[in-house]
Amino acid sequence: MARPGSLSHRLKRAATAPLVLLAALFIFLETFLWDELARLFGILSRLPLWARLERWIAGVPAWAALPLFLVPMLLLFPIKLAAIWLLARGHMLLGVQLLLAAKLGGTALAARLFMLLKPTLLTIPWFARGYAGLVRWRTRIFARLHEMAWWQAAQGLIGAVRLHLARWRAKPGIWSRLVQRMRRRRQNKTRR
Repeated sequence: MARPGSLSHRLKRAATAPLVLLAALFIFLETFLWDELARLFGILSRLPLWARLERWIAGVPAWAALPLFLVPMLLLFPIKLAAIWLLARGHMLLGVQLLLAAKLGGTALAARLFMLLKPTLLTIPWFARGYAGLVRWRTRIFARLHEMAWWQAAQGLIGAVRLHLARWRAKPGIWSRLVQRMRRRRQNKTRR
């Protein structure tokens, strides 16, 4: 292992920086999609039949939780094959649309299932260890990203832009100033 501060250590960190950025971007997008799609899919739980199905899913034993969690992948596999077939036949737009729809639908279903099955899945020792490892990896990736100088500079710039926008919004806009002037002129005319 390279000593911190040595040339090989600095080269390794510089070479892995783009990979860290890509991993962080992937994790961010997947997490954002995961959370938002699970929330949207959760709207279905307002339906009585769907709510009953979700209660049943949340109550399945550990031995049934894992196969149930894998259902979205199995259901979407033929759809993804169809999308690849469309792409191979030259129907690019339709193939990409089908692939995106399958990805979004599968992610939404998997996210909702994971929300329902997480307590049960975490009772499976190897699943709990794998999940903890994934969370540790994600935390390390984001910690590494936050250490990078360009990330800190970007965060400073984003903070400055937000502050500028907040100040700009606090000022009366051109339309409100125009309305105020028109009101004053009208008041001045009525006084004469």
